[in-house]
Formats: sequence, C-alpha cells, structure tokens
Amino acid sequence: MNVESLRKFCLTFPNATENLQWGDALCFKIGGKLFVTLTLDVGSRPRICLKCDPETFAELIEREGIAPAPYVGRYKWVGLDALDTLPNRELQGLIGRSYELVVEKLPKNTIAKKAFAKNAFAEKAKKRKPPSPRKKSQ
Repeated sequence: MNVESLRKFCLTFPNATENLQWGDALCFKIGGKLFVTLTLDVGSRPRICLKCDPETFAELIEREGIAPAPYVGRYKWVGLDALDTLPNRELQGLIGRSYELVVEKLPKNTIAKKAFAKNAFAEKAKKRKPPSPRKKSQ
C-alpha cells in the first residue's frame, strides 16, 4: 500500500475527513476524532498509527515492526514502522476496525454516528436471509 492508496481508502468511510497536523502527519478523522495518522516523512517511526481493540493490540505488538504508538499506546493505539509492515487486506481491516472503535465513542447525537449507524443497519439487512415462505393452512 502506498500513501495515495491509503489516503483514498481512509476517505471511503462515511464522513471521514483528512487534514495535515503536527507538520507532516496526515490525519484521518471522524466527528473530529482521529482514527488513523500517517506520517509523510519516510524516515519517521512510527509511520502509521491506528486504534485497536485490546486483543488485537496485544497480538499486533508482538509482531516485527509494530509497537504501541507514542503518547496513545495506553489507549490501545499501535504504530506501524512502514506502509508494508502488514499485507494490504489486513491493514485495511485494521483501519476499518479503528474507524468503528472511534465512531462507537462519539456522542449519540453527532451526524457521523448517525450516518455510521444507518450504514451498519443497511449492511446487516443485506446479510439477513429473507423470511421463508409460510405454508398455507388448509
């Protein structure tokens, strides 16, 4: 994954925004809260930071090139040293989960939370099986 593909992927989430902060960090937010940061300076470590659930956090920090993110590691954020530390599919899955974890903590009345809930409901509805036809009683 390169910077542009990661950027495009992060912006596919409902109401996701991006801005440059702290000099060279491209930050992706939902409802004003970070869900991914990407340092544009190639020599910086960590290069990507994202939020995880506790189990995933514990598993990831055991892997080469992944450590608790500076300043926010105690909140279960991990830092990846490079864009290719993880396969693309796995990284995309982690980014999606980071987005979900941040949305879950947003106040209920925010537009971002409402949009997320609406999309989640629509996804669940697609996965549901249609009701089986009832047999007519004679």
